Parts: sequence; C-alpha cells; structure tokens
Amino acid sequence: MTGEHKAAVLGSPIAHSLSPVLHRAAYEALGLTGWTYERFETDEAALPGFLDGLGPQWAGLSLTMPLKRAVLPLLDSVSDAAASVEAVNTVVFGPDGRRTGDNTDIPGMIAALAERGVTSVESAAILGAGATASSALAALSHICSGEVVVYVRSAARAAEMRGWGERLGVPVRTESWEQAAEALRAPLVVATTPAGSTDALAAEVPAAAGTLFDVLYEPWPTPLAARWSARGGAVVGGLDLLVHQAVLQVEQMTGHHQAPLAAMRAAGEKALAAR
Repeated sequence: MTGEHKAAVLGSPIAHSLSPVLHRAAYEALGLTGWTYERFETDEAALPGFLDGLGPQWAGLSLTMPLKRAVLPLLDSVSDAAASVEAVNTVVFGPDGRRTGDNTDIPGMIAALAERGVTSVESAAILGAGATASSALAALSHICSGEVVVYVRSAARAAEMRGWGERLGVPVRTESWEQAAEALRAPLVVATTPAGSTDALAAEVPAAAGTLFDVLYEPWPTPLAARWSARGGAVVGGLDLLVHQAVLQVEQMTGHHQAPLAAMRAAGEKALAAR
C-alpha cells in the first residue's frame, strides 16, 4: 500500500499511551511505508473540531478516555459491539470520509483470555464499574455461563452495572467495595480499577487462585497481580489487552488480515521496560 496514510490515538491525558509503539511496530513488520501513527492530547470539547479537520489521508483513530462515549454522536455508523456498551475505541474512515465506530476492547479481552486458555467460566467477578467494566461485562457475555458479581463503591454505579447486565443478557449481582476480598474466590476476576485501588486486596488472594485479568499495564505487575502469580494463579495483564485490541485496530485501519501480534507485544514490552 503506497502513499501517505495517517492514524493516531486521541485522549486526555495521552502522553503515556503505548498505542504509537504498538501500531508503528505493526507497520514496520507489515512493510507499510508511508504510514504514521501519532498521539494527540484531545478532550471532549476539542474532538468535533479535530475530526472535522482531518484530510483524506487519514485511515483511523484509536480513542481512550474521555472520548469513548463523546465520539458517538459524531459518527456515521457504529458496530454492534460498540453500541452494546455505548463506547467506541476505534474510528475507521472510509474512502468517502464516512466515520465508522467500533469497540475492539471487547473482542480484545476475549482473545487475551483465550490466549491463556480461558474460553469459558461458570461465574466471574468484576472489580470496578467504569467504562472498562462495561466492556468486561460484554466480553463475559460470550464466555461466562452464570452470574457475574460486580464490586462497586456507589449505589449509582451498582444500578448502572445491573442495567448493563440487563442490556447484555448477563445475570449481574452487585456488592459493595467493602466486600471486594470475596471477589478473589471467583474462577475469573477482572480488575478494572485505577492504579492503587486493589493494592489492599493483595493480602487476601486465596491459596487456590483462579485467573486474574488486571487491565492495568503501568506500573506492572500490580501488587495484586504479583501476589496472584506467587499463589500460582493465572494472570492476564493490561498489556495483553492493549496488544490484542490494537491488533484488531491495525487490521481494520490497514486492511491487512493478520496483524503481527508477537512483534507488537515485543515492542510494548520493550517500551515498558525502558520507562
């Protein structure tokens, strides 16, 4: 593919995003010359103007917080996955400039778990109730046959997560954050909270730990993930999610059917180690 092609990640804050490292590694491995991938500090107020100012050389965008919901009214079409959680992390531009929104976090989570052999569970627990938690719930709708217990800090967030459960067809029970140690006994635990939130739970990891999916990648490992590994439990990390969702983004933006997972992961690991 010749000519100039542009892509980027938008969000606020954005300086620490690993997306440029992953996408550029993919371009290099695929031999895509003329492709660039940058990062732009962009908040909700600036997003409409940014999109309107893009030229025909733009292939796509990755979106992080706080833009995943703000972008919805600015799109021409939205995938079923993105619509199911009202969150878009990928925008692809058609030849005619049409803007299509997708959510690669959901299939990215499924793929990251499958890579570690987790393709079905009888129950699961989610720590937290933000946008990532709703994507986790959507992923669990494909692999969890029973109840998902969500541990939250507020009644409003609890009601929100039960609402997502109803929309996604997942039986959801909510519990207060004070009971979060109980979550660790589930066969699959998905931690979606900010850095430091789960540190106090590290001492509570059971002897027979199942699988922990901790969506953070910096700092890594989190105290919870480190303790989980020490107990012999399986751990899926934020870099796993980041790489798998980026693989899907690269494929959509470039038209290549198989993005280079190993090269992208190696580039991400190298970049994190250098920080």
